Amino acid sequence: MAEATLSINSRNYGAWSLRGFLLCRMAGLDVAVEMSGIDDASARAELLLLSPSFLVPCLTHDGIKVWDTLAIAEYLNELKPEARLLPEARAARAHCRSICGEMHSGFSNLRSALPMNLRARYPGFKVWAGVQADIDRLVSIWRECLAAYGGPYLFGAEPTMADAMYAPVCTRFLTYEVKLDSDCAAYCATMTALPAMKEWIEAARAEPEEVEELDVEF
Repeated sequence: MAEATLSINSRNYGAWSLRGFLLCRMAGLDVAVEMSGIDDASARAELLLLSPSFLVPCLTHDGIKVWDTLAIAEYLNELKPEARLLPEARAARAHCRSICGEMHSGFSNLRSALPMNLRARYPGFKVWAGVQADIDRLVSIWRECLAAYGGPYLFGAEPTMADAMYAPVCTRFLTYEVKLDSDCAAYCATMTALPAMKEWIEAARAEPEEVEELDVEF
């Protein structure tokens, strides 16, 4: 029996659910994944970015419920310090927390215009100016981290909570064929090659649920 449960809304569309799953895998927590029905109003609202608060994913461990991805990240960092979800150096920890917070609260144009959809591909997708500004900021963060800490992950040789937070962006860039420089493209390839990412993507492709509003033809 797994030592914890992670409630999610969708593997194909659920960017926050993917983050929670990756955090659990990175921490080495034995977790069982439970799916909330897409017909559930709150789960659907979250997927369509209509909910003011995100209650999925929700981690249940030792009688404790933790929702909100950043809260899950900090909880797992306390529970499994040996996993080093945060870098060791104080300055790097501050940097990591800052870019995690920026992802958590920002990039609204990218979220709405390029929703996560692992089964889809949109070649020649036209990126409008507001989204391009988000993309420019994202790749700036990646370049800065890769240059400062040496890669292949954002804070060095091992993935941290920052990589979990930015992983859905890697999938979006693939889905919408966003052009990237070689360093950022290599980072996306590194992230999608993670065993936990492969596991998630394979399950997403087999997922029967669909949210019609997110499957429109762009």
